[in-house]
Amino acid sequence: MLELVANVHDFFDRLDGSGVEIDNEFSLQHELGCSLRTVIPSATCRVQFERPTDFFGIRSDQLLKKEIDIAIFGPDQADKTAIELKFPRTGQYPEQVFSASKDVAFHEQFAERGFDCGIFVMAADGRLFCQGFDTGGVYSYFRSGKPICRLIRKPTGTKDESFALRGSYILACHTVPDLELRYDCISVVPETATIAATAERLDLDA
Repeated sequence: MLELVANVHDFFDRLDGSGVEIDNEFSLQHELGCSLRTVIPSATCRVQFERPTDFFGIRSDQLLKKEIDIAIFGPDQADKTAIELKFPRTGQYPEQVFSASKDVAFHEQFAERGFDCGIFVMAADGRLFCQGFDTGGVYSYFRSGKPICRLIRKPTGTKDESFALRGSYILACHTVPDLELRYDCISVVPETATIAATAERLDLDA
């Protein structure tokens, strides 16, 4: 698990000055998935896009989502890891933050159903997800270091949607200066689905 998290950080590190452009969720999914294929031996693990949860024998009606952005798994579906991605655009910040928090809960559901690890990656080319005057409510998870935990409620509209997290997760904002890109990366493993988890911080500005 730690090696995969390091691979994700290395991917963003290599973007700096590479000329590769990441400007939406599809390009992030494609570039990250292809990068992982170069460092993960194909004989031991497969890296696939948009795998339905039913493929792993997990009914989609039991989960918050039906497909996995990037699925990594070994022979006979051993050593399974799910990677979920977010690349929010300008605007709708509360909704995007809520959706990102839901992806973390999605990983907890997988951890409870036999997955070894879940990795959530959020990248954005706007600074307002990490910075801004409003640091309360859902913004506090991204702007002031408040852990994502417990009951998360939809912040807008009818506010009739919510979900609960078992663990506690801290997002640390990293930067890719050449692209003016910011990203967060946290991991969820079975133990932290019932206890707690924090993000490893990698200072790309050092």
